[in-house]
Amino acid sequence: MRIYADRFPAAARQLLTDLLVLAWVYLWIRAAMWLHDLVQKLAVPGQKLEGAGGGLADNLADAGGKVGRLPLVGDELTAPFERAADAARSMADAGRDQQALVGDLALALSLALLVFPLALVLFGWLPLRVRWMRRAGAARALRAAPAGRDLLALRALASQPLPKLTRIHPDVAQAWRRGDDATVDALAALELRALGLRAGPVRR
Repeated sequence: MRIYADRFPAAARQLLTDLLVLAWVYLWIRAAMWLHDLVQKLAVPGQKLEGAGGGLADNLADAGGKVGRLPLVGDELTAPFERAADAARSMADAGRDQQALVGDLALALSLALLVFPLALVLFGWLPLRVRWMRRAGAARALRAAPAGRDLLALRALASQPLPKLTRIHPDVAQAWRRGDDATVDALAALELRALGLRAGPVRR
């Protein structure tokens, strides 16, 4: 199965469209990454809070340990340091929680930003692209089959605009029923050209 058409104008349009779609996806991914980084800056206060709380807790615990070695009154003097160290650890935990919340928010907003543009690609452009590849593959197979041109001519009668059909023959349907070779070949070529494919050798 080929990805692009045989004829230059159609192939050029397909290639240009594919490049534009890739650029579209790239730009939106970059925008989502930028938004993620921007929201992540909100986690800076949480990082500072975690660092300050953790450092303070370590210092208080160290001071409490030294005070606890004092004879007679050491145990009584240690308790306030332990309570202060616990409070500092709670402050550090709050900083970590804030960072986790900001990280989840940054991820959710980035994904939300990507939903619509990627949905356009997945449910708009991609099905049309795959549909063309399937139709073009079937048309190529019919082009090479003995009776394929008759089937291509029939499809042209069913799907091509009337002005194009009447340019082939004033009574194109009757000519096709008679099996007029020139009419069948012209109809088949019309259907192939509509898909961007070359008509191939004319049947004799």
